[in-house]
This record gives sequence, C-alpha cells and structure tokens, in this order.
Amino acid sequence: MFRASDFRVSNGANLGDPLGEASDIILDDIYQLTPAARKWRLSVANVDGGSHLVICEGSQLGTIEAEVHLDCCATLMAPDGTIVEAIVLIETERETGVIAETYMLPLAEIAPRTDYALVDVSTETPRARFAGLACVSFTRGTHITMATGEQRRVEELRAGDRVLTRDNGIQPVRWVGQQTVRATGAFAPIVIKKGAMHNAHDLHLSPNQRLFVYQRQDRLKTGQAEVVVKAELLVNGDTVKRSDGGFVDYFQILFDNHEFIFAEGIATESLTVDRRTSPALPRHVQEKLGFSRLSPNRPRPVDLGEGMLDSAIAADILRKASML
Repeated sequence: MFRASDFRVSNGANLGDPLGEASDIILDDIYQLTPAARKWRLSVANVDGGSHLVICEGSQLGTIEAEVHLDCCATLMAPDGTIVEAIVLIETERETGVIAETYMLPLAEIAPRTDYALVDVSTETPRARFAGLACVSFTRGTHITMATGEQRRVEELRAGDRVLTRDNGIQPVRWVGQQTVRATGAFAPIVIKKGAMHNAHDLHLSPNQRLFVYQRQDRLKTGQAEVVVKAELLVNGDTVKRSDGGFVDYFQILFDNHEFIFAEGIATESLTVDRRTSPALPRHVQEKLGFSRLSPNRPRPVDLGEGMLDSAIAADILRKASML
C-alpha cells in the first residue's frame, strides 16, 4: 500500500491535503499520486477475537502492535472513466488513540501524475472489500474433480455436490459464491499455463490462492515433502502470468473444513472462513457455517512465503520436485 501522504488533493476544497479519514475528505476533490511514491508492506494480524487489527512483525510501515482501523473505502475516477477503489487504513497510537499514520490500499493500479476525482466514500464497505482480498477464488470455466472423477466447471457446482479432496476423500460442497470484479491490481487473476505445474489446462485463480505440492525430491531444502505456495509468488511472465484488464467472474467453494481440491489437476485450496474472509460472505453463510478448520490429523505443510522463492524459476522447480 501507499502512505496517504503521497496521495494529495491537487485541485479542490482540500487543496494540498492527503487522503484521510472519511469525515475529513470532500467529494469531487481531485487527487494525484506523487511521482516519488512507492508501495510498502503493511503486515497486520487479528487480535481480541478479530475485533481489530494490529501491526505485526515483517511490516515495513508503522509501529509493531499499534492498532490499525479500516476507516472507509474511497471510490475514485480517472480521466478515462476508469473506477478505482482504495481502502483507507488508520494507525493509532497505543496509549492515546491519536492518529499516528494513514495508509491507502488501492484495489487497482494508481498511476502518478494522473488526476483521480473522489466520487464516493463509504464507511460501510471497507471490511467487506478488505476481506475480498483474502477470499481464494477460481475463475469461470475452471474444471473441478468430482467424486466420480468427472471434470465439472466451477460455475456448475451447487451445494451438496460431492467433490474429491486431497486429505479427506469425498466431501460435500456447502456453499458456492460468485462475484464479478475488475481484473486489475489485487484482483487480477493469475494464469498458470497448461503443463507448468502438471495442470491439464490453463488454470486461472485469485492471486493469494495456495497450491499444494508434494516434493518427491526436496529441491527447496525445506526438510518436508509437503509445501504450499501462493499463486502470485509463481509469476514469471512466461508460464505463470498475471491477467490484468477487463472484468473477471470469481467463484468461491466452501466445505465444512478447509480442503485442498483438484482444479485442472492441481491440488488447490478451497475457501477458508475465518476473521479475515467472513465479512465478504453473506450473513446467512456466516451464521450457518462458522469458521473453517484445517485437517486435524495431518501435519501442516510448509508455507513458502515471499522471499523463499525466486519467482523466475519457482514454478519449474516445484514441477520438477513433484516428479518421480
């Protein structure tokens, strides 16, 4: 995300002021991102039962253990009519509760030296939009392996359908969600080309969705055969790409517990209901299903995080590690 101080009003009532909390910003003001602005990592965790966020280790911004609040979602319009949403996050001082810093998380790319008109501000939607980033999803047309071995398109799945899972055999689908979003920025799907990970066809999925790999050869030196990795960490511009532009239909598959299912032949995680993702789900789903659990009777695979892989060769190494 960006520091809000790098996104300021270039024309309007609040001339010179940065994007701030909902009560201070004014519709129709024109904002620009400064040429020197850079993206930073803000690492946060849920605490106190998920009632709020705190900054945690690994963050490039803020003070560790300081609280962060999702203040509002700002809707901006570029000169060509493109709509960009941005979540405003506010860090407060632990002792006083005074605002210490303000951050902007754009949900699509924002270019410097470009005018963005503020057309809407909502204090009702930031939790749902923030949660949407954590919801793992498949795109329309993705083939899911059913209990019978049938390859069924994800958009044809219904609650009650029986799907083959990697760890728990055949499991019934509890809910299938769908959303159509702009395929830009954090919502641009990752495309894993046919064969790149032994997949039968091109696989299109959300950036933070994790793939399961069983290493027959420990090429990653993790000391464990089972590893998982987010799709976006495999992007190499060749066999794994980010598909940016237009709109995308995303589908979420929910089971009683967190599962790895087979999408185009690759073991890929299903949606987990937790404190990050639940605000993005319909209320009746939240109330009926509760939080998901990982499979209790198996060891947790190694999660290959950022910095543990060279994205240029990661997909090739994982593909070879899974071969006999």
